[in-house]
Amino acid sequence: MTTILTYTLKNLPITSKWALRFSMSSAPAVQTKMKTLVNPNISNVVVVHGVHLMPHDLAKAALMGLMHWTSVPKEVVDSIIFGTVIQEVKTSNVARKAALGAGFSDKTPACTVTMAYISANQVMTTGKDTVTKDNGICPSSLEQVAKLTRAFIKPCSTVAAANSSFLTDSASAMLITAEEKALAMADKPKAYLRDFTFVSQDPKDQLLLGPTYATPKVLEKARLTMNDIDAFEFHETFSGQILANFKAMDSDWFAQNYMGRKTKVGLPPLKKFHTTGYRLVMAAEGGQNGLVAA
Repeated sequence: MTTILTYTLKNLPITSKWALRFSMSSAPAVQTKMKTLVNPNISNVVVVHGVHLMPHDLAKAALMGLMHWTSVPKEVVDSIIFGTVIQEVKTSNVARKAALGAGFSDKTPACTVTMAYISANQVMTTGKDTVTKDNGICPSSLEQVAKLTRAFIKPCSTVAAANSSFLTDSASAMLITAEEKALAMADKPKAYLRDFTFVSQDPKDQLLLGPTYATPKVLEKARLTMNDIDAFEFHETFSGQILANFKAMDSDWFAQNYMGRKTKVGLPPLKKFHTTGYRLVMAAEGGQNGLVAA
């Protein structure tokens, strides 16, 4: 074993006073700060500069080496998992950063697991479950599902843990500006915001029916009809909410008794319907009209 002690001069670009200390040694600790070696016959040794690799850089090198030796195309990799002994906030997902750095697609999922010194073992067992059983493992039966607690209105609710989407984390960002500013910055606008509206209903029995109420209002403001829309998008976690909106939009009775309309709103054609939130705005092309509701 080796112990290295260094004393940093004030003008060196190192923030830690004791910059390097590797492993442990039985040698006695140095009690005083010395700039020179004890033996005056040996020239002083100084630290000029130092660099180190971030964890994801090391992982990236390992990934690139693995793909080189196996000759497996990056495109066929379904998931990437790395293990870290200690999880740190500043490097919360080493696997993701390593995968992007190694040239994998940003659509390839990557996650990092932590189980101290057996993190590598945890990687293998986690990966094994994905390979053999796919994602979202739910060993169950119709009888077990029927016994689950319902999430919303108890007498008639059909939404429970078994038929709901899994917990997911995601984020999106959008830059909006005046058209003149975008053109001045040589940025081609992806879409134009034609109009918008906000609505509110009785949360007791219409909590998630916002799209049904908002759709005709925004179309009337923009002087458009359902037939003028090339792509629809309703964003919601549960398919039951989408189906409830479809039923309300396709009902003359609902339009007359709840919305004060003479006729129903009308159903969006399924071939024009999307369910991915912000993606429609970024994907629609060729002079299309898009309607997004949430």
